[in-house]
Amino acid sequence: MTILLMILAIVIGSGISLLGGALLLRFKKQRRRALLLTMPFGAGALLAAAYFDLLPESFELGKPRTMLLYALAGFIFFFVLERCASWFHHHHEHGEHAHNARQRWLIIFGDMAHNAIDGLAIGAAFLVNVPTGIVTTLAVSAHEIPKELGTFALLLSKGWKDKTVILANLATAVATVVAALAVYAIGDTLDSLVGPMLGLTAGFFIYVAASDIIPDIHEQPQKVGTVQAAMLVVGLVLVGWVIELLGV
Repeated sequence: MTILLMILAIVIGSGISLLGGALLLRFKKQRRRALLLTMPFGAGALLAAAYFDLLPESFELGKPRTMLLYALAGFIFFFVLERCASWFHHHHEHGEHAHNARQRWLIIFGDMAHNAIDGLAIGAAFLVNVPTGIVTTLAVSAHEIPKELGTFALLLSKGWKDKTVILANLATAVATVVAALAVYAIGDTLDSLVGPMLGLTAGFFIYVAASDIIPDIHEQPQKVGTVQAAMLVVGLVLVGWVIELLGV
């Protein structure tokens, strides 16, 4: 019964968080303007998740210096991964299309990793008791809403169609269920891996924001770039405040 309640809580929570991103698909006429605003907001959300949630949580599970090294390793790993993807597509795709193709799969990979980490937290909470598990699931879902909004915006801006974006996000949401079930089944034996996973994912989020989104802001016209810079700060402050408020 506990396992069924855990799965139900994750499905409801994932549905709530995905709803925010799906709003982009409904208002098609305003989509371009929405993308200009939500992309930098998404960058702020990624940075907030890394610095206010993932890294502090990892520091509680291991030595801060070690966790920072994992974050650096995550940053370098995804940099090398993108370079390898660039080399692989060199003879098949060119220019912006190749760049967007690489970025799409990096975004999906990072989203799946983050969802898996959420699943680890949810599974561990349900090991304590059902109420703790439900509260944790709701808290995770609450701070996932802006992240999903940013993910939808990023994937749409990289050229994927509406249905593809929805299917991709549904696929990554499965990682939450799988990770939660794994932790609940195995118990406390995975504790030593949670900290490094948090650090690696934080490094990826910082990489995506710093290497892709922020440079795009600098390339915009002065007025648009200023608005986008402001939205990045709004995303950073708002999501950071939500994370602190919820104590996630």
